[in-house]
Amino acid sequence: MADTDRAPVAGRLPWVLVLPAALGLAFLVLPLAGLLIRAPWSTLGERLTEPQVLEALRLSLVTATVATLICLLLGVPLAWCLARLSFPGRRVVRALVTVPLVLPPVVGGVALLLALGRRGLVGQWLDSTFGITLPFTTAGVVVAEAFVAMPFLVISVEGALRAADLRFEEAAATLGASRWVVFRRVTLPLIAPGIVAGAVLCWARALGEFGATITFAGNFPGQTQTMPLAVYLALETEPEAAIVLSLVLLAVSVIILASLRDRWVNSP
Repeated sequence: MADTDRAPVAGRLPWVLVLPAALGLAFLVLPLAGLLIRAPWSTLGERLTEPQVLEALRLSLVTATVATLICLLLGVPLAWCLARLSFPGRRVVRALVTVPLVLPPVVGGVALLLALGRRGLVGQWLDSTFGITLPFTTAGVVVAEAFVAMPFLVISVEGALRAADLRFEEAAATLGASRWVVFRRVTLPLIAPGIVAGAVLCWARALGEFGATITFAGNFPGQTQTMPLAVYLALETEPEAAIVLSLVLLAVSVIILASLRDRWVNSP
C-alpha cells in the first residue's frame, strides 16, 4: 500500500506560496490558541461539574444522538434512492437534499417555523389533530438538528454506494435474493464504513447546531438550551463559563476529525 505521507519536494522553498500558506495556517490556528490560552484551567474541573453545564451537555448529547438516529432511519434510504434509482428530477432532489448545507441556519429555523410551527403548513395539522407542538420544545431541538445534519449523512452514504462494487449485489440478485435481502445482507455491509463516517459527521453537526435551534426551539435552560446556546448565553454574563463550554465542543470536534482522518487521507 502506498505511503500517504509523501516526502517533501527537494529544492528551494517557493516563498510566494509558503508565506500565504503560513498566514492561512496562523489565521485558522490563532483563534483556537486564544481559546486554549485564556481557558480557566485551574477551575476547569469545577466549572465542568456545574449544574447548568452538565444539563446543557446532557441535553446536547441526547438530542444530537436522537437526531442522528432519525437521520440514519431516513437518510440511508434516501441516499440509496439517489445512488441506485433513475427517476425524473433526480438532480433536483439531490440539490434539495444539499440545500441545508449552504442555507443560513437562521433561515432554516424560520423555514421550520413556517412548516412545523403551530400555524405552519404541517404544524397546524399536527396541533389540531394530535395535539403535537414542536416549536420551543426538546423535540423541536431534535427536528432542527436533524434538518441541518442529514445532508452530511446522505452525501457520505451516497458516495459509499456509488463506490461499492455492484457485482456482489448482482450476484445475490441472480441467486434469487429480493431487493430488501440484497440491501440488508449485501449492500449495508459493503457501505458500513461510509454509514459510520456519515453518522459521525451528522452527530457532530447536530451537536454544534445553533442558528436553527435558537430560532425554532428557543433557548430555555433544561429544555432547549444545548451547548452552543449555553455558550452564547454565558458569553454575555460569565465569559469563563463560555470558554469552558467552548473547550468541550472543541475537544469533540478534534476527536471527530482524528477518528475520520484515515478515511479522508486514504480516499482516492
